[in-house]
Amino acid sequence: MTGKGSVNHNSRKFHAKNTDPKRSHWNVEYCNQDIREVYHELFDEALEQYNSKQTRKDRKIEDYYEKIRSGKQEKPFHEIILQIGDKDNMGATTKEGQMAARILDEYMKDFQRRNPTLRVFSAHLHMDEATPHLHIDFVPYTTGSKRGLDTRVSLKQALSALGFKGGTRMETELNQWVAAEKQKLASIMLEHGIEWEQKGTHEKHLSLLDFEKRERAKEVAVLEEQKAGLEEHNATMQEVYKKWLNQLENIEREISYAHENRAEADKQADQAKKKVAQYEKKLTEIAPMVKEMERFAEKYSADPEEVLPEAGTLETGKSYREKKAKPLIEKIMTVLRSVYRAYLDLSRRFNDMQRSYERAWSKVNSLTDRVEELWNENRALKERLGDFSRVERALGRDMIENIVQKEKMIELAEKEQKRAKRRKMDRGER
Repeated sequence: MTGKGSVNHNSRKFHAKNTDPKRSHWNVEYCNQDIREVYHELFDEALEQYNSKQTRKDRKIEDYYEKIRSGKQEKPFHEIILQIGDKDNMGATTKEGQMAARILDEYMKDFQRRNPTLRVFSAHLHMDEATPHLHIDFVPYTTGSKRGLDTRVSLKQALSALGFKGGTRMETELNQWVAAEKQKLASIMLEHGIEWEQKGTHEKHLSLLDFEKRERAKEVAVLEEQKAGLEEHNATMQEVYKKWLNQLENIEREISYAHENRAEADKQADQAKKKVAQYEKKLTEIAPMVKEMERFAEKYSADPEEVLPEAGTLETGKSYREKKAKPLIEKIMTVLRSVYRAYLDLSRRFNDMQRSYERAWSKVNSLTDRVEELWNENRALKERLGDFSRVERALGRDMIENIVQKEKMIELAEKEQKRAKRRKMDRGER
């Protein structure tokens, strides 16, 4: 049965009239975590992402637990109560009652693994009442939601993720899940030699036509469920293929871009190489001339008065020296210094071009390594995509989908457990 849930009563923070406190030490507490702490573990990250997208302050959610508790759409948590037999055939103090307790204990230990979207935070086996029974309190949640928080409270979606799809008013997700859990408990009972007597389930005799109609309706429902499952599976596989193909296309684009960059770098390197060759040729041609100029400049760089001799007795020496020889030598010195400066500038530009040429070749080598790395990654991804197709053909799409979904749920549960441990450690340090 499902109940409203009283965690304080389940943990025996108080005793009701129907309990025997002397037998309370027989009770088993599997877990008893504060529900607010559970809400922080499950929804804080999604809540932060949701609030960061809101532009209006009144749409932000300060406390997700209080929003659910005070709202009417979802309950903060749900409780189921399981009991085998009654006080007449499974009394808590009898040998049969002890067997019932062992069966319930075995059922409880596999509950969370079997129902990863139902986060159990409180679970107690009571032996201090007339008949052994089990209380399980859990928060149902769903991930990947497109409405509201990405991860949010939802019993319907949590059960749907476990494979229970609602149909008629009687065949809701909850009714189907409860029936499945009863069957699970009945199978454990059968292992201990106890058969489930399903009281109140016998139907009146149906005519052959009515019986056939009902059977056909059941078959149609099964086929519709299979069809929905196949459509969902097909959508998942399309998403997987699209993901792999997108990765391959991205790598191919990177390879093409790397090729373009390499071609451009090769072009720049060739241009730099040609310029270097031109400068080297020019320097080779003018080197002898420059050396002669340097010697000439060194020889005639002194004061013109010291270089030119005095005029002879038959010459107008002073006039020749001041008006012709001296200005001519000054012009020659100016030209020589300009040529020398031009040589120094040309040499500097040659060195800069040499460094540019070396950088261009370094970039070409780097791009060559990157292209080879991308080709290897592309080849590995294609091989993995081929392996995935082979595994799918060998195991079937349904099995692959079930494995993927279970692994996702297990990873999520492990991630939540790690967050809980970190929070406890942080609180302990504070």
